[in-house]
Amino acid sequence: MEKRTNHMEYLPDMEQIDSDIKDKVIEAMNAYEPDKYTENDVLQALEHDTKTIEDFKALLSPAALPFLEEIAQQAQAETRKHFGNSINMFTPLYISNYCENYCVYCGFNCHNKIHRAKLNYEEIEKEMQAIAKTGLQEVLLLTGESKKMSDVEYIGEACKIARKYFKVVGLEVYPMNSDEYSYIQKCGADYVTVFQETYNSDKYETLHLAGHKRVFPYRLETQERALMGGMRGVGFAALLGLSDFRKDAFATGIHAYLIQRKYPHAEIAFSCPRLRPIINNDKINPKDVHEPQLLQVICAYRLFMPFASITISTRECQRFRDNIVQIAATKISAGVDVGIGGHSDGEKKGDEQFEISDGRNVKEVYDALCKNGMQPVMSDYIYV
Repeated sequence: MEKRTNHMEYLPDMEQIDSDIKDKVIEAMNAYEPDKYTENDVLQALEHDTKTIEDFKALLSPAALPFLEEIAQQAQAETRKHFGNSINMFTPLYISNYCENYCVYCGFNCHNKIHRAKLNYEEIEKEMQAIAKTGLQEVLLLTGESKKMSDVEYIGEACKIARKYFKVVGLEVYPMNSDEYSYIQKCGADYVTVFQETYNSDKYETLHLAGHKRVFPYRLETQERALMGGMRGVGFAALLGLSDFRKDAFATGIHAYLIQRKYPHAEIAFSCPRLRPIINNDKINPKDVHEPQLLQVICAYRLFMPFASITISTRECQRFRDNIVQIAATKISAGVDVGIGGHSDGEKKGDEQFEISDGRNVKEVYDALCKNGMQPVMSDYIYV
């Protein structure tokens, strides 16, 4: 068998920053024992107006599940206090699905025999025109993680095109160095989201067998490099179900908390993805993460980080999404296509990353929000 690179060693082209956040996150996660928390710990946590790290641990523990109703009500009150009834709407646009990573759970992985494609600038513009026609003013640009096929310049050009049509441009692409983020930010990107997938480095090693993504510490420091490069906001997520989801959710929250304390100006966002079925793989299913557990995680994030934005993706079904935006989520995707192309009239050029669960278009999601007494917001950011 080929010798795999050490997943804890940076490659030569990877920037190493002087930060202790990574070590603090891992140390805190390793010390967290969800099963030791009691009903009493949960009730105490619910009594505190400002939740401590201990409270966050209790709210994520199995002992908190019987109190889900009370936790959800408190999360809802917290959400209303800071966000009112407003829910931000956006759509993801996949511009390339070439990938150099071998992640065993992902449909884009380099060994998966799928149809690969990359949009040229003209096609990107057509897709964006089609999305803008729906009324959306925020777009999230995604690529597979291949620097060769989607280099920094290509992503920068995509951001420049996006800036012509949208008020907010987000990125979910491969991790970069801070100087590259600085360039991308000048091209028009506002925020960067990176899924750590799992914060358990041993488990991480068994899931990421090749490619840049195999290097655990470089990925974990991405949000900090993005902020060093001038990004306005950063998003955090673990792919719930890959490892112990309670410890992963805890690590995600602590990571965001420490970044917010070090960079108080940064906008903080959470995504809460669960594993979804992918092309050519029926073996990996979410471990123990059912809807009550997902609700628990989302509410715990809200109570621990009251000002954070929380996104609910189309990995979840319509019913769950319509409910969670009334409790704790503040951002919802609509009119989603996770293949390459597919928004404009042309046919889809490349295969999807995973199967989506909620296929509603922008108007359908918009109308559902209104019907439930929520206020859809297309953009809460204006450039002057």
